[in-house]
Amino acid sequence: MPDAAGITADNLALVVNDEDPFSIRTAQRYQSVRRIPPENVIHIRFKPVASTMDSAVFQMVKQEVDRVTPAHIQAYLLTWTLPYRVGCMSITSAFAFGYDTAYCAEGCQPTKASPYFSSMSEAPFTDLGIRPTMMLAGVDGKQIDALIERGVEADYAQPTGTIYLVTTGDKARSTRTPSFRNLAARFQGGLPLRHLETDALTGKTDVMLYFTGATWVTGLETLTFLPGAAADHLTSAGGVLDGVGQMSILRWLEAGATASYGAVVEPCNYPQKFPHPGVFIASYLRGGSLIESYWKSVHWPGQGVFVGEPLARPFARKPDAE
Repeated sequence: MPDAAGITADNLALVVNDEDPFSIRTAQRYQSVRRIPPENVIHIRFKPVASTMDSAVFQMVKQEVDRVTPAHIQAYLLTWTLPYRVGCMSITSAFAFGYDTAYCAEGCQPTKASPYFSSMSEAPFTDLGIRPTMMLAGVDGKQIDALIERGVEADYAQPTGTIYLVTTGDKARSTRTPSFRNLAARFQGGLPLRHLETDALTGKTDVMLYFTGATWVTGLETLTFLPGAAADHLTSAGGVLDGVGQMSILRWLEAGATASYGAVVEPCNYPQKFPHPGVFIASYLRGGSLIESYWKSVHWPGQGVFVGEPLARPFARKPDAE
């Protein structure tokens, strides 16, 4: 049980859109529950009318955020659901790296890599000059409140849930299968890990992690996700939060997951553009927070958005009371 360190309430900044009542409510709730210091709350203004923010508008917003961000801040939490994209990047990667088309791709091409991938850094801005970013997104206030509560409940809980790595019949979206098999053969962590070949996981009451590949994931209503659970499905448009053509990653949160990840533009099926389960699990079981573990697990994150409650750290050791 490692000590809690890394990204915490003290070095996480909330970014609030003061023209979005939902963003204001979300930020107020999160700040209250997680005890975010007032100096860590950053206020900006833009019209929350579209899923994609123009890159020129973003440059102005980001310039203001950079200007007022305290030097000790290591990560950002965006308290809105729209927009989730900036030009050809996800908004979480744009906040982390700045807007840079090197993190995008025309067609099936690699993108610039994240220096945070598989890193041991506990202070990414201090060490690497980037601030990993997550969105506290949801369809309504009730879902946001439940998401926050799951994150808090997860802290230091030392859960005994199961890791599920699921290979479906969708071969184009199962490019993580080699890493699934390798992990299943070699894993000696503190949780049970199962690599299954099935189109849907159903009836499980102990889901801690669930990684799969599909345009839609069925059976979610039959599952029980433990607080702090992470889940995602490798597909082209899971990060299109308001999309209908493929399953939005918000469905994972509705089902009880505490964080997820998905592409906002067509990434092709490079496994490097999606979470590597081995890297995620290693970081999480060492006591890392969700934002640290998810970010460290994606090698090329420019086209993908991270959503969830960032500070959940179920496998950390609770600090001794002073």
